[in-house]
Amino acid sequence: MPGHMSMEEVYRHACELIPGGVSSPVRAFGSVGGTPVFLQAASGAHVLAVDGRRYVDLVCSWGPALLGHAHPDVVAAVQTAASRGLSFGAPTTAEVELAALIRGRVPFAEKVRFVSTGTEATMTAIRVARGATGRDVIVKFAGCYHGHSDALLAAAGSGVATAGLPGSAGVTAASARDTLVVPYNDVAALEAVFAARGAEIACVITEAAPANMGVVPPLPGFNEAIRRITREHGALMVFDEVLTGFRVGPAGWWGVEAGLPNPSYVPDLVTFGKVVGGGMPLAALAGPASLLDLLAPVGPVYQAGTLSGNPLATAAGITTLTLADAGVYARVDRVSAQLQDAVGAALASAGVPHRIQTAGSLFSVFFGEDAAARGVRTYDEAKAAETFRYPPFFHAMLESGVALPPSVFEAWFLSAAHDGAALEQIVNALPKAAAAAASAKA
Repeated sequence: MPGHMSMEEVYRHACELIPGGVSSPVRAFGSVGGTPVFLQAASGAHVLAVDGRRYVDLVCSWGPALLGHAHPDVVAAVQTAASRGLSFGAPTTAEVELAALIRGRVPFAEKVRFVSTGTEATMTAIRVARGATGRDVIVKFAGCYHGHSDALLAAAGSGVATAGLPGSAGVTAASARDTLVVPYNDVAALEAVFAARGAEIACVITEAAPANMGVVPPLPGFNEAIRRITREHGALMVFDEVLTGFRVGPAGWWGVEAGLPNPSYVPDLVTFGKVVGGGMPLAALAGPASLLDLLAPVGPVYQAGTLSGNPLATAAGITTLTLADAGVYARVDRVSAQLQDAVGAALASAGVPHRIQTAGSLFSVFFGEDAAARGVRTYDEAKAAETFRYPPFFHAMLESGVALPPSVFEAWFLSAAHDGAALEQIVNALPKAAAAAASAKA
């Protein structure tokens, strides 16, 4: 393990070699300010920074660490797999075993295609939807994030529905033109889009329970409405569970909301990431055989990847899903509920108007009178919250040894390794952080 280093020094050197000093933008602390924390190790509920500081971690690698960091059984499975070879570029029985575990949890996932990232999974889902329907247009919701492929980086404009505009430099208008952006939780807006252009729409893609604009759960019946409208118009429903899948329950958000064994709705395609790979680079697209068999080599929709189904990643995924039993989910839910209560109590005591919103064990905090009074149902409402209160709250927690997501628009994650001592440290840090949020100025 490397010795202690200055965080500022490491960051300066990183910026000389890596754009922004980071390999993924949110890590740069752009929305909270300050120097990003570089890590050297993690175990259980804690991470260790390069300067020797140890933090209770509420990021959990953005979700995968459901069991806690470096769970010994997961590490042992990866080490054993590594001893047999790091990558084969050939099929393995581990892929088959992991696919069977997924189907056992999500019965409509008759077949599974493994890829390396959530972006690949959603991009492939869109391609399958277009191949299945022969249509070009896709619909997404403002504030839902589906990875960084061109068609899904379209931003919302004003009005009921807006033709997608490029949401990033380097994305052409042509790439975004076939993406329609609709306000989230707005059934009337979705119906209006289909009334106008239903014959052109290949699919609607939605986060199962959005957690990239803060946690903004679907209103009761919203996902069922998507299912009804898409079915009426011959379009597919693509459920993005890259973040929620196997994180909020054994069958993801679909299992929580739809009600098993007789679900109230079933999407056509579902994407998984994060937990399904146990912390290794792995994601998946799943659905009925009639759709998945459109993929090459069986069908005409091409997708490929040298590292897809990598043996180390599948070993981590198999072990994680095997260990993630009912007891694990019950523990994470219980600790999450306790922490939500503590956060709410601290903010209320400091006189900070707020609303805590949840999707299973995932939650986030929205600051401000409007959020407190009405809740947050759309991306516009999320952006209208008092986001300026989060940076001082974040840094006060960090100073007390608690690492929160470095953005107000990200979910907080817990693991089965967050024990009483970890929870106590978080709770003890909250009053100072709440006071910082109370004194924040716009």
